[in-house]
Amino acid sequence: MSPSDPSAPDTLTAAPGGTVEFPDNRLLIDLCGPYDANLAQIETALGVQIVRRGNQLAVIGETDAQTDATRVLHALYTRLESGRAVEAGDVDRELRMGPFDEAAPENGDQLEMPIGSRIEIQTRKKRVEPRTDAQKAYVQSLFENELAFGIGPAGTGKTYLAVAVGVSMFITGQVDKIILSRPAVEAGERLGFLPGDMKDKVDPYMQPLYDALGDFLPGKQLSKLIEEKQIEIAPLAFMRGRTLSNAFVVLDEAQNATTMQMKMFLTRLGEGSRMVITGDRTQIDLPRGTASGLADAERLLKTIPNISFNYFTSKDVVRHPLVAAIIEAYEADGGPS
Repeated sequence: MSPSDPSAPDTLTAAPGGTVEFPDNRLLIDLCGPYDANLAQIETALGVQIVRRGNQLAVIGETDAQTDATRVLHALYTRLESGRAVEAGDVDRELRMGPFDEAAPENGDQLEMPIGSRIEIQTRKKRVEPRTDAQKAYVQSLFENELAFGIGPAGTGKTYLAVAVGVSMFITGQVDKIILSRPAVEAGERLGFLPGDMKDKVDPYMQPLYDALGDFLPGKQLSKLIEEKQIEIAPLAFMRGRTLSNAFVVLDEAQNATTMQMKMFLTRLGEGSRMVITGDRTQIDLPRGTASGLADAERLLKTIPNISFNYFTSKDVVRHPLVAAIIEAYEADGGPS
């Protein structure tokens, strides 16, 4: 029985006592995940027990937790009915965020700006969805503002989502090129002289940007776009003297830009461009006594219209759960970052 079968029930049903019945056993298998990994993730997060009985899942636990688990199961099953896969990240997103209005229409390669609440960014290789409320607000601000700041700890998706939005705008023709930049600052180490030509020397600093692009664009297409300069990845120092028009521009690791570098970069903004500045105030690698340009920009630009500031905390970390615990431990210690 499939969701398109006229004889299939219109939707799954919930029986008393926290039992949810699913009309399609094949989708139920995908919902449970390999070795019931998705169910285990829900159980751990909400403190419930989920028992499978044929085409039913019985949720055992406190009333509120039972309600939350049932909501998550409904949302994930609805996702499967629409033809999308369910992976660990999708389970995590449903656990973190409240219910969505699923009435928002599909829109091809466009961002599904919310009639309800769901936001999806379509790239060539995958759809990207915010996994926390802070990420959702951040993505909305990237589309609504010409200059946006994303500030918070590592692992919160600041750069990843910015690059995803840039790729989405590029493939839909809203911008003509993507420009990604970082300060070439060593993270507390002195590496000395690196071998090779200029590209060989700076590429190690830019690798996280290549990694993000590789998630959204096929390898051959990415190589061609870089070769044709429609996608540029360059150190911050290379931005001086340029006017960046009709481009989506990202400055990553902005806490390692000096005040003068930040001013230089911000004033590159040209007609038809969008600019995103991302950084983590706790990971400044500038020489002692050198002020961070990110802190100065935050102080000076907060009252200017069409500039947004979005903040993330350890609760928005979407990497391994231990990353959030590590960040919280360092924040609680209050020692040098």
